[in-house]
Amino acid sequence: MSSRRQFITLLGGAVAWPLTVRAQQGANLRRIGFLANDPTISTEPVGKSFLEGLREHGFVEGENIAIERRFAEGVIARSYELAAELVRLNVRLIVASGTNNAVAAKEATKTIPIVMVNVFDPIGLRIVDSLGSPGGNITGLSNHVSPEMAGKRLQLLMEAIPRISRLAVFRNPDFSSDQAQWDFLEGVAPSLNVKLQALTIRNRSELQTAFAAIRRDRPDALFGLYNAQTLIFRKLIVDFAAEERLPAMYPLVELAEAGGLMSYGASRIDLFRRAASYAAKILSGTNPADMPIEQPTKFELVINLKAAKALGIELPPTLLARADEVIE
Repeated sequence: MSSRRQFITLLGGAVAWPLTVRAQQGANLRRIGFLANDPTISTEPVGKSFLEGLREHGFVEGENIAIERRFAEGVIARSYELAAELVRLNVRLIVASGTNNAVAAKEATKTIPIVMVNVFDPIGLRIVDSLGSPGGNITGLSNHVSPEMAGKRLQLLMEAIPRISRLAVFRNPDFSSDQAQWDFLEGVAPSLNVKLQALTIRNRSELQTAFAAIRRDRPDALFGLYNAQTLIFRKLIVDFAAEERLPAMYPLVELAEAGGLMSYGASRIDLFRRAASYAAKILSGTNPADMPIEQPTKFELVINLKAAKALGIELPPTLLARADEVIE
């Protein structure tokens, strides 16, 4: 063989070898499904905490796992479509964030392990048999979106602004968790001399209708129930509240970080890091039926002092002292 031909042969082998290795690596990647509502989660601290949690247990995206991400955006029918799609892809497990997605994943498969996150009342919804012994193929973390949590948020808002008498509440009537929160608020509102105004925000069109109703009726403050739409539409909601000079209480820190006045709820960063540990254990061979479901233990009050100043509100020092984070 000529030296030139030898060089070409060696060069071709040098190029082909890495491609072959990469193909083998791709074939060896364990593929997992990630079904959530908010399409921005991958770039948010919450999504990054999930990847960091996996990395802590030796699982790195692109090296030994591949993640198939799908986003239902709070549309229940879409949840079922995407859950079925992940099952057809034969993923090793599905991480399902949000009650709508966890229910859809359960309906889609009885064999692929499911790690749920941010799920309201998994026993009442018959997703699992019990928290201590879930049984079947589902485990994970149940977010404590109890009706009482909505009452706690209302209490904190009233402590910040005692003059509130009319409160606009964003809700999605399609979700049982929203109905439970709304029912509780309706029960406690009269004792606080607060009149509630329910505003449906299942989609962008309804959100704009809700905004028009607020401009017309001029409530004293806004209140977001814990649901996918509040998170997905957070920038629109926060910007609207600022434009209309309305104080607001939200269930998710992302809205306070986006410029909202206050938020109170479970630490989603902590929840998703814990979900990653569940996923890692299942990938390593643990049976999900043997993994008790956890409930959040860390709750955070976040106050945006910059938003308060823009609204001309002076918050009580005692409330500021209790905040886990104050955004200057």
